[in-house]
Amino acid sequence: MLGIFSSSIMSPPDELVAAGCRTPSPKISSTALAKRFADSNSAAVSLQIGDHVHLAFTHHNESPLRPRSFAAKDEIFCLFEGALDNLGSLRNQYGLPKSTNEVLLVIEAYKALRDRAPYPADHVVAHLTGGFAFILFDNSTSTLFVASDQIGKVPLYWGITADGYVAFADDATLLKGACGKSLASFPQGCFFSTAVGELRCYENPKNKITAEPAPEEEIWGAKFKVEGPTGVLATGLGFNNFPMEIS
Repeated sequence: MLGIFSSSIMSPPDELVAAGCRTPSPKISSTALAKRFADSNSAAVSLQIGDHVHLAFTHHNESPLRPRSFAAKDEIFCLFEGALDNLGSLRNQYGLPKSTNEVLLVIEAYKALRDRAPYPADHVVAHLTGGFAFILFDNSTSTLFVASDQIGKVPLYWGITADGYVAFADDATLLKGACGKSLASFPQGCFFSTAVGELRCYENPKNKITAEPAPEEEIWGAKFKVEGPTGVLATGLGFNNFPMEIS
């Protein structure tokens, strides 16, 4: 799965900007990245939302333990990979029918956070149990919400393209070829929300997250770390194209 966002939606993380400046390396544009994904994945589905957001996914080479799904509802678009162990109890908690799958559950949980708040974002994500990563974009508020599971069962990476877009993907090789050293594993057990304005750990919301320069021989430019007694180094190692324009 792939999500690409312009600086009007999300400012490029300073740590990844610094990594790219410290060790310059070849990059490609966001448009070229989207095309590369489509060309290298059979039956890829591509979605353009206005001028600033591009989402894409495919079931090609999908792990049976980490299925990918996509849903859109009420101008909320979500890519989800993985499975929730507590999906049944979450359906009951949010009053949803048994037909609700993981990606629709995340959309409904986000809507509860947005409309029936104040719910802290970390409180909502912390209720999700299992292996997962998701990329959610609310077109009505231009809000981006991204999260990864607590132990990195589903890998997620982020980087900066040549034209300054922030890209998220489950394929490190795809982003390495597009973002150069402005690349890192998205830290496990964490979320990023443009509504909150920063990266946070949802297991330990008060713990600071810092980024350290990665060794030169690694593909990463930086490694994010959750500080504190139980801090975890988040390494994350563990086409048919159908464009649709949304105004």
